[in-house]
Amino acid sequence: KIQQLLSICADHLEEDAASAHQGAAVLGIALIAMGEELGSEMCLRSFDHLLQYGEPAIRRAVPLALALINVSNPTRVAVIDTLSKLSHDHDHEVAMSAIMGLGLVGAGTNNARIAGLLRALATYYYKEANHLFTVRLAQGLLHLGKGTLTLNPFHSDRLLMSHVCVGGLLTILHSCMDIKNTILSKSHYLLYTLACSMSPRILLTLDEDLKELKVPVRVGQAVDVVGQAGKPKTITGFQTHTTPVLLGHGDRAELATDDYIPHTNILEGFVILKKNPNATGNAPGSPGPSAKKK
Repeated sequence: KIQQLLSICADHLEEDAASAHQGAAVLGIALIAMGEELGSEMCLRSFDHLLQYGEPAIRRAVPLALALINVSNPTRVAVIDTLSKLSHDHDHEVAMSAIMGLGLVGAGTNNARIAGLLRALATYYYKEANHLFTVRLAQGLLHLGKGTLTLNPFHSDRLLMSHVCVGGLLTILHSCMDIKNTILSKSHYLLYTLACSMSPRILLTLDEDLKELKVPVRVGQAVDVVGQAGKPKTITGFQTHTTPVLLGHGDRAELATDDYIPHTNILEGFVILKKNPNATGNAPGSPGPSAKKK
């Protein structure tokens, strides 16, 4: 499917109106590849080629496609560098697409590097009203919910994708392909569609009466343990925090003690806990004090 979309992008069309569908094809490539890590890495190379040899409509869509692959994921430095370079492009629409892309890549993360780039862009474009407005939008996305919200459509340890969330993102991305006549004109209300894509980045634990519980949890980088024998560690490089706690991209949480049992296998968002009648005060799965004495 990606090869078919790339062949659509390879056509050289003279008029902008005739090449509008090519921008949608670029977004389609990102939409197919965003589901898994390897595909999205391979797409970065294809997007580099499209930037070098593509028509103006394609070049305007590439920054948005890069943002779609890395929504609320500022860990890929190469993507941020590419978007930063494109934000100074001679084509104003490419520059504004790249600025919006920076906002979407850092959405809800308060990322210091992207915040610095956007501050520099606000100074650079202080005379350009449209560019400056786009920078302010990107800054608003970066500090979404003061860092407690995310636009990432994947949840349940990146196992499931929210179609509603992706729909909200695609509405904004399609609007940004003609940003001067949509968001920067009379259709600024389209930004409200991002509300469909917002979800909490916070892990909050509740008891069975839905009252807040403060429990210690370990938060670290998720490790893929599919097919491994025994009970391998599911996180690495963890730190122990007390809930509520923020989870970054690729982070996973687990309870630090066995005092409570969660009603769900995945600790994300709002989690209901129940008292463990056989609690030992140790980490779940570790032997209790009586087992050590034996």
